[in-house]
Amino acid sequence: MTAAPEQLLESVFGFPAFRPGQKEIVDRLLKGTNTLSVMPTGAGKSICYQLPALIAEHLTVVISPLVALMDDQVAGLRANGVEAACIHSNRSREDNVADWRRVQDGSIKLLYLSPERLMTERMLSALQGLDPAMFVVDEAHCISKWGFSFRPEYEALSSLRERFPKATLSAFTATADTATRQDIASKLFGGKGDIVVRGFDRPNLRLAVAPKTDRNKQLLDFVEPRQGESGIVYCLSRKLTEETAKLLRGKGYTALPYHAGLPQEVRRENQETFMAEDGVIMVATIAFGMGIDKPDIRYVFHMNLPGSVEAYYQEIGRAGRDGKPADVHMLYGLDDIRMRRQFIAQDDGNEDHKRREHKRLDSLLAYGEAISCRRVALLTYFGENTQACGNCDICIDPPTLIDGTKEAQMLLTAVARTGQVFGAAHIVDVLRGSASEKILARGHDSLPVYGAGKERPKNFWTAFIRQVVASGYLSIDVEGYGGLQLTEKAEPLLKGEQGYEYRDIPRTKATGSKKARAAVAALDDADAELLAGLKALRRELAQERKVPAYVIFSDATLHDMCVMKPNDLETLALVNGVGPKKLKDFGGMFLQALKA
Repeated sequence: MTAAPEQLLESVFGFPAFRPGQKEIVDRLLKGTNTLSVMPTGAGKSICYQLPALIAEHLTVVISPLVALMDDQVAGLRANGVEAACIHSNRSREDNVADWRRVQDGSIKLLYLSPERLMTERMLSALQGLDPAMFVVDEAHCISKWGFSFRPEYEALSSLRERFPKATLSAFTATADTATRQDIASKLFGGKGDIVVRGFDRPNLRLAVAPKTDRNKQLLDFVEPRQGESGIVYCLSRKLTEETAKLLRGKGYTALPYHAGLPQEVRRENQETFMAEDGVIMVATIAFGMGIDKPDIRYVFHMNLPGSVEAYYQEIGRAGRDGKPADVHMLYGLDDIRMRRQFIAQDDGNEDHKRREHKRLDSLLAYGEAISCRRVALLTYFGENTQACGNCDICIDPPTLIDGTKEAQMLLTAVARTGQVFGAAHIVDVLRGSASEKILARGHDSLPVYGAGKERPKNFWTAFIRQVVASGYLSIDVEGYGGLQLTEKAEPLLKGEQGYEYRDIPRTKATGSKKARAAVAALDDADAELLAGLKALRRELAQERKVPAYVIFSDATLHDMCVMKPNDLETLALVNGVGPKKLKDFGGMFLQALKA
């Protein structure tokens, strides 16, 4: 086809004009410029590479992470009369062979492959004979170790520029901070390409966060005025997903579960029902959502804390793709934070990777602790400046604030005088006058600000730092070692040219001790009886093995079992202090006790 992009946009896809930002990317790809495009969810990234693919003389190869996503994309293209195909293991050999022959004879314009299928020597050699015009890496954050959902098999894509030097390389993602963007461009383009960031703001989404008190009641109160609307409820575990779907169905809602533990045909059927029918609530783990293009999702509700700002942004991005108002509401509590920390600790990644993930989680907690516009806090994370939105819970119902100018100046001074390279824990130690070896060795005990905040407990300063980060006066160096750094906003505050207010922080003991961890959630009489039963079992096991009781499980671990009430090994593994060995040795017995 030789028609102009605007003509094809209308004649093939039925759109009278480009959305903002699309034309700029289409033109770059038509000129053969390697381009990474960061576009908000719902901005129409597929059009940006599908149009150049139709105009190009040779094949375009699209690398996609999910089979279901490939199938949906190809079905959509074929519905528009575009010759497209995907080759993967879920299709019959006969179908794959037939489509490959159509690729070879030039009938197919777009071929969708997984990275694993593409990066075999056999496929690469076959494609070299076809001289592809362009490779498109979808969900490109998967290629970067800085990204929030890194997939090792994506890394091999970095060899495409050497193997296919004449092909244009393009990459698309809705979610990538500065470090991730630079890493993607370096891996794919070797520095020879453009990065186009089309902004992250979704002004039609009303943002809200609430402390978790009674999650089921909070969810029911949220969905009650939204009956008949489509929505997604995200849960951390498969068990909670099933329980929440059952709860909603019991209240008369059409609610379907979706998680990796369900048979593939059930997941597919539930997804198709959600896509086709009105008023369906999809209750899901993060296994659901990538590539979902249902325009009228009116809300996304998080029952638990997501893993990072990037994950949160991607998940809320499924709401309101039609541009109409939509609500996103997140609950989080101490148990969420602990479980997220444990997920990171149990990750297979190296210590550098784990450190980055902890800092990403810190940034999400700072967003949850925001005292001013949440949209400002969210977009600041992605390096985008904006004004208060008037469309988040804080703008609509501002919290009561306390003057914290003196504390903020202490904090910013401590960060500046220690070189802007240390994380929150070290800064808190400086402010509280700790005599740790790290502080003494660096001479930080001689700083004027040393010990200036000793009247405040650690938990105050930790929460205060999250609020200051969320307000945009400090940033977390995720690319480095998680050090706190001053932003441009900090200077007027340091100079006394403006004040700072913070949301009240309850004066509680730090949660580092066993006693404090055990006090995170009070036990009712029934749970106290359950705790006594678990201690009796622990005592029996300890006596059999002639070891102290704490060697089996600590009191804090038993307490967490009573709070979480796991009913399978997968959930029991999330309890703080239950490692793989103890899960294997004692898990079955403690599950029996919990069920009894």
